[in-house]
Amino acid sequence: MNKGITKTKLERPFITESGFRFEQPEVAYKTWGKLNKERNNAIVICHALTGHAAADEWFPGLIGNGKVCDPEKNFIICINVPGSPYGSVSPWSVNPETGKPYLNDFPDLTVRDLVRFQQQLMDQIDINCIELVLGGSLGGMQALEFTIMDRRIKSAVLIAMGKSHSPWAIGISHAQRSAIINDPKWNDGIYEYGTGPADGLATARMMAMITYRAPQDYQQKFGRELQDGSDLFQVESYLNYQGEKLVSRFDAHSYIILTKAMDTHDVSRNRGSFEQVLGRVKIPVRVVGINTDHLYPVHEQKELAKFLGNAGYHEIQSPYGHDAFLIEFDQINNIIQTFRKQELSYTTPSL
Repeated sequence: MNKGITKTKLERPFITESGFRFEQPEVAYKTWGKLNKERNNAIVICHALTGHAAADEWFPGLIGNGKVCDPEKNFIICINVPGSPYGSVSPWSVNPETGKPYLNDFPDLTVRDLVRFQQQLMDQIDINCIELVLGGSLGGMQALEFTIMDRRIKSAVLIAMGKSHSPWAIGISHAQRSAIINDPKWNDGIYEYGTGPADGLATARMMAMITYRAPQDYQQKFGRELQDGSDLFQVESYLNYQGEKLVSRFDAHSYIILTKAMDTHDVSRNRGSFEQVLGRVKIPVRVVGINTDHLYPVHEQKELAKFLGNAGYHEIQSPYGHDAFLIEFDQINNIIQTFRKQELSYTTPSL
């Protein structure tokens, strides 16, 4: 994951919505291609919950010659958000007031905080115009806020999310966080980065993996078959593996910080009605739903497209549920490339 990652510090203090001040926080990012002379050919990729700046590792089908994000034409950038354990300021960064990692003293963040953090870096490297911002899930929430918060944005693709985090999604996140904070290691504090509370984080990931896929996908993959040489169902073995895999690369504090940030997602907060806020977004936007997504059902994307001032809706057909935005790259490339070639006028779907 560290290949090609640039690490620097923000030159100006970063102040969260809650008022917490980071003087010169670390920021990690990765780029492809070059800024042109006018510095106006940027594409911004926003990563999801457990993603990171190396978007070519989790969005490989969208980056490359002839693809949506073409380094021969564009300067592509993906910035690791604050709170994530992949290089930007996080709960494991050292608090200058104590000389120890922030851990549970790390401040709560909002999706708007994640966007403003990225804006500060893009100001710092003098990006004048952003041709396209795109992302799925938490990445889509950030991309949507970019359309409201940043005048440099000229178009956006929003995948698998809605205008706000639903009670259904908040409840799922709360259950996952509860698994972490009820792990005995959460309170004992006797562990190092990446070592715990492993059981709680693994359990949270197992819960998440159920919501990221669709029932028919699990039926087709596993049925009621037992894992060879054990009394575990194959689906149980799969979920155990996914939990262990995340523990090996992510951190429990970051998981709590970022799922809480997702729960803050509400573009109407302190701004007015959804219709008013989204209706003022006049840049062309393509909203993309996934027909089998149970975490962010397609009615959320259709509603979002209806409220936006200049949006169209497209639906991915896939058995993979919410995770399809990380799998169905042929469909996503076709959707975005068609979108970018079309005239800037779209019809919105009826609900």
